[in-house]
Amino acid sequence: MSAAPQSLALASATIEAIPGLVESLRATFESGRTRPLEWRREQLGRLKSLLEENAERLTTALQHDLGKPDIEAWATDISIVIGECKLALANLNRWTQPESVSVPLNQKPGAARILREPLGVVLIIAPWNYPVQLLLSPLVGAIAAGNCAVLKPSEVTPNVSTLLAELVAKYLDGDAIALVEGAVDETTALLEQRFDHIFYTGNGTVGRIVMQAAVKHLTPVTLELGGKSPCIVAADANLDVTARRLAWGKWLNAGQTCIAPDYVLVDASIEQELIDRLVRTVHEFYGDDPRATKDYGRIVSQRHLRRLVSLIDGADVVIGGQFDDAERYLAPTILRNVRPDAKVMTEEIFGPILPIVAVPDVDAAIRFVNGRDKPLALYVFTGSDETAERVLAETSSGGACVNATIWHVANPHLPFGGVGPSGMGSYHGRGSFETFSHRRAVVSKTTRVDPKLVYPPYGKLKKAIVKRFA
Repeated sequence: MSAAPQSLALASATIEAIPGLVESLRATFESGRTRPLEWRREQLGRLKSLLEENAERLTTALQHDLGKPDIEAWATDISIVIGECKLALANLNRWTQPESVSVPLNQKPGAARILREPLGVVLIIAPWNYPVQLLLSPLVGAIAAGNCAVLKPSEVTPNVSTLLAELVAKYLDGDAIALVEGAVDETTALLEQRFDHIFYTGNGTVGRIVMQAAVKHLTPVTLELGGKSPCIVAADANLDVTARRLAWGKWLNAGQTCIAPDYVLVDASIEQELIDRLVRTVHEFYGDDPRATKDYGRIVSQRHLRRLVSLIDGADVVIGGQFDDAERYLAPTILRNVRPDAKVMTEEIFGPILPIVAVPDVDAAIRFVNGRDKPLALYVFTGSDETAERVLAETSSGGACVNATIWHVANPHLPFGGVGPSGMGSYHGRGSFETFSHRRAVVSKTTRVDPKLVYPPYGKLKKAIVKRFA
């Protein structure tokens, strides 16, 4: 794959340059450059090559910033975006075809259709926990829909940010796609500009700031936020499988996953059995000293580590709790006898701490979940289809898994997004294309026939006919 023209991203190194950068991208969009399917296919192909040809460099950067194991870097950050590129390339013709819809009898003769058109210049702001996937996966949809885009990676993962700035400039069309590095000041400067859509992934506090900034220009937003995703374990669950799948979902990326099981609501009759199996699973996954294995990540910064350590201060620790500031290490940690009003139960953990809360039954678990904000994800483990369906029917969450964790985010045919405080809007697969497209309603009518029924003057006969058929 040959290199793309030099990216405008280099011009965005200063805050003062940001308004000019956005206007340059708008000029590109208004020129029509990004609308042809040939341009979209080329850019999607280049993005796919960026990932495939630089997978090793990206993995190294992810290891420096987050201590990610090789397989986690590939599976959760790189391969997901490659899959999104492949899906978009395979379906672009179909997604962009005009969609014919029926015409009511009183509007015939005529035809109606929906056209997908690009929104314009979009802003994508990504977090630090999956800094490749959560920046570039939305970009797939933005490109497929024919938009120009500004990318803002997180400064908290500087190695990934610097590398992506280099690669985006090298591989993608620099007149249409730019990457802005920096921190709060740069993000603030970007939010002052007029965009046609803002796509933000992160926490609710910053999400509110994004929404407030968008109001100025009446800019639509997609907010992929977080929250406390519960895991309900019924008395009839297969505990061996539950422990493995729960542990994998929780301690993937050292718990720094927006849809990680945040806490467990377990039937009191099996609480000890589940805890015993979880402890055994931690040893199976990471050995007696998780710090020594290459299969367990690190906390992104010392500031985040200190916040996590404060959550377990004075708690009833079953296993874990060991930490090392220099290594940004916090062991896989399980807590029990956790009060519902404890700090670890009232704020999103976003780390390798798993509180276990015993409840009398599934009904109590449902009430517990419904007494809090709607979560981004919900997990239920049970041997009963009836119980699973009841949990799904009587709760609300952005997404859910039955007898599994995390996997719904990896299916590009499922929409991924939150509900209420956990977010608004969704993406992945065709959903990403639709997020960055405007569905334009079009009616076409012939001029060979022009009944005067709808035109004034309105007599009794016209009124009768309109009331009958309109």
